[in-house]
Amino acid sequence: MTVQQKYELWLKRATDTTILSQLKAMENDETAKTNAFYKDLEFGTAGLRGEIGAGSNCLNIYTIRKATQGVADYMKNYGMKTAAVSCDCRINSDLFLKTVAEVFSANGITVYMSKELMPTPFLSYMTRYHKADIGVMITASHNPAKYNGYKVYGADGCQLTDSASMEVTGYFAVVDGFDVCTENLDTYIAKGIAKYIDDQVIEDYLTEVKKQSVGDAEGVSVTYTALNGTGYKLVPKILKRVGVTDISYVDEQCYPDGRFLTCSYPNPEKADALKLGIEKAKSVKSDIVIGTDPDADRIGTAVYHNGEYKLVSGNEMGVLLADFICKKKQENGNLPAVPVLVKTIVTTNLLNKIASEYNAEVYNVLTGFKYIGDVIAKLEKKQEESRYVLGFEESYGYLSGTYVRDKDAIIGSMLICEMAAYYRSIGSSIKQRLEE
Repeated sequence: MTVQQKYELWLKRATDTTILSQLKAMENDETAKTNAFYKDLEFGTAGLRGEIGAGSNCLNIYTIRKATQGVADYMKNYGMKTAAVSCDCRINSDLFLKTVAEVFSANGITVYMSKELMPTPFLSYMTRYHKADIGVMITASHNPAKYNGYKVYGADGCQLTDSASMEVTGYFAVVDGFDVCTENLDTYIAKGIAKYIDDQVIEDYLTEVKKQSVGDAEGVSVTYTALNGTGYKLVPKILKRVGVTDISYVDEQCYPDGRFLTCSYPNPEKADALKLGIEKAKSVKSDIVIGTDPDADRIGTAVYHNGEYKLVSGNEMGVLLADFICKKKQENGNLPAVPVLVKTIVTTNLLNKIASEYNAEVYNVLTGFKYIGDVIAKLEKKQEESRYVLGFEESYGYLSGTYVRDKDAIIGSMLICEMAAYYRSIGSSIKQRLEE
């Protein structure tokens, strides 16, 4: 089917007024039309990701319906009956969450939904908490504002394995998004098929994060930027629970805003993302700057050293955290006899040297946090999950503890601040320890 034929088909079949107006707006714009229809969005190992808007190559209610019906058909084939759904701060994320919940409900699948935008790792926790068979997170992580995405998780709270993703792809491919019919979400809520989660789930999640604390963060001053994302509530809450009383905020980036007006590429791996945070820190003289990406699974850091703020890379922070957590667990008497540290194959080998100091075993896995989650799952099967100490990747993702199966910037912020406080208390610093 040509681009023009696809365009005309959508014009004929779409009933959503927003989509129709977007289609009409591109009537004489061949570039826009080609971008929207030159191919169909593909369901890959990370689910879907695309620009928001009308068209088969974009994220909209019809491609979201198509994806969710594909997942629902896959679930029904295996007798799966429950799903958990959450979303981040991006444009249309709340609409897409509602669409996903409606499609699952129409298929007789019980849906647990977050009441508001939440971090991606919380979806992993929520899936495990409710013993859901599948979790869906609406997020495009740290991509620019024009994107959104659709990630699928298994019952273990880990992103679907490659083989399961391939299987879902088969179901997805044969669905026509225009044929997927549902009632309104309120109808399913009234019937008890779709349910909002209790606030207690969030409280229990924070309790699990706090359990991974290896000290406290008293005395450290922090400047925090949420980069207009989902960390804006939970990061300050967890920092206060470990004793941080001096938190300054980047006002322009403090609240969710999917337009990302102050940072066009909200990726904490990039120096620009922490620029406003560093400016704020200079004015209030903070010890450390932390910034979480829009779905709060990655965290970037800058530390004060010799009169300026130095950025810490993902490799550097991973090694520092491995060293610090093992050291503190050893001091506290709860370091496993043979701890497990996990990294991806593109992540620094310096971890091996740290591991040798603590009799730790290092697992090297493929790129993607689901492979780190898979190591935890295998340890769990052998009832050895307590051996897992830390998993990380060079792209600023860290996880200590087994309460979720994805990288988590909430626990990352807690541990990094505890580490800053610890080195400060002994007259050292994160940067000094890194140089050592």
